[in-house]
Amino acid sequence: MCLAIPGEIVEIMPDGPVAKVDVTGVRRAVNIALLDGERLAAGDWVLIHVGFAMSKIDEAEARATLALLEGLGEAYDDEIDALRESGID
Repeated sequence: MCLAIPGEIVEIMPDGPVAKVDVTGVRRAVNIALLDGERLAAGDWVLIHVGFAMSKIDEAEARATLALLEGLGEAYDDEIDALRESGID
């Protein structure tokens, strides 16, 4: 199962359409090219799927989505474990 997971931008990288994003303590590089035209900055939240930021969301929506996903149990845990073990940073 693939999930779209909220993450908080911690840094916009200067070398391309990439941001460092924190997803429940795991930091990874995420492509933000699909959000061209959006004003993005550290502290903003994005919805991430397969390494791409799909949309900008507000913090309340991000936290509610994380709570919902955590309730999925094993599927959510598997997704976070896969993210943690990925070499994309």
